[in-house]
Amino acid sequence: MTTRSRSSSSAEGELRLPRPPGILRRYWARHPLFADILVTVICLLVSTIPVIATPILPEGVGTNAREWRDVLPTLGVIVVLGSVALLLRRRHPLIVLATSYVVALAYMFAPAPITGPLLLVATYSVAVYVSSRAALVGGMIGTAALAGAGLILTATEASSATVVWGSLVNETLNAVIGGLIGANVGSRARYVKALIDHSQRLVVERDQQAQLAASSERERIARELHDIVAHSLTVMVALAEGVAASRDAERSRPGVEAIAATGREALRDMRATLGILREHEAAPLAPLARDTTAETVASARAAGFDTRLVVSGDPGDLDSRTQLAVSRIVQEGVTNVLRHASAATHIDVAIRHAPDGVSVSVTDDGLPTTVGTDAGGFGLRGLRERVGLAGGTVTAGPRQPHGWSVTAHIPRQETTA
Repeated sequence: MTTRSRSSSSAEGELRLPRPPGILRRYWARHPLFADILVTVICLLVSTIPVIATPILPEGVGTNAREWRDVLPTLGVIVVLGSVALLLRRRHPLIVLATSYVVALAYMFAPAPITGPLLLVATYSVAVYVSSRAALVGGMIGTAALAGAGLILTATEASSATVVWGSLVNETLNAVIGGLIGANVGSRARYVKALIDHSQRLVVERDQQAQLAASSERERIARELHDIVAHSLTVMVALAEGVAASRDAERSRPGVEAIAATGREALRDMRATLGILREHEAAPLAPLARDTTAETVASARAAGFDTRLVVSGDPGDLDSRTQLAVSRIVQEGVTNVLRHASAATHIDVAIRHAPDGVSVSVTDDGLPTTVGTDAGGFGLRGLRERVGLAGGTVTAGPRQPHGWSVTAHIPRQETTA
């Protein structure tokens, strides 16, 4: 039986995050000022104890009390100021690093070798809050300056070689240790921050994609409902007007039957469209992609229009999206004639299949009105959106000397399973 670590994947494609930090780490992260004060106090104690305790050590350290009394006031002030500067280690880590090297230089003037943790904490802070490269460059420059100062002090006998080189070695070790620890902690912190930022961007993009998908789906359903309802109701109104104008019941029967057939077809298409909105039912999308061109032409003929359909070329394996767009172009063009063309008697529908695409035109001989035929109408706007999704173009406008024309061209798409 194999066991998995807490950070491993519990399932394929599922990433488990590590355990959140404990109480102490959370408190430490939420109270940075308290953390800086605590670090400053500890470093102040550790740095001042050698300065105070070394003068009172037993004889044999190579110094005397008079030498310590000469340097103790100045050295003590510099150490205290350097320790207090640690309060700025998050906002100004480079300034704190320079201050720590000044304290390290002051240690070289002491009568005996002493050191403190200031440079360790300062180098760590630069690696964490700036970068590992900044800590490396700053440490190299500071160590070089410290070594140069040590050579000058030794050559001028301003300080003993034992104190100078002892202080230089101790401070170099502090810088190396602080830099290594800071580089490790800083790299991990920056990596975690990058992961969090990336996750937040993914969440925002996911929400945006969901909103775009919902908006696109709403527009698609609105187009489908408009095409179904507008065409079906227009045909039913035209047929009903014809039936109402006839006084012969036998001659009116075909019109009544056509009204019923049109209503049934509209209900079937609406059920197929509205089924998309049901979460637990599979939406029967196939009826929406069927070729309704012949039915549209037949409904126009039943409404009393002399309608002619001409199909040329080889359709081949026409994809469902293009086929649906062609059907909707014919449907919208015929519907506009039924609704808006005054004194129209003839409708021509032409579909031409070519190797590069499909061209569709719907023309009539009526007197068009401006109602519903401008660019702001829902029908033509939805038609342009639908054809645009298929990569095609639509134009609509008046003909000379009279009539209206709707033409479209849709490039042929590769058929996919």
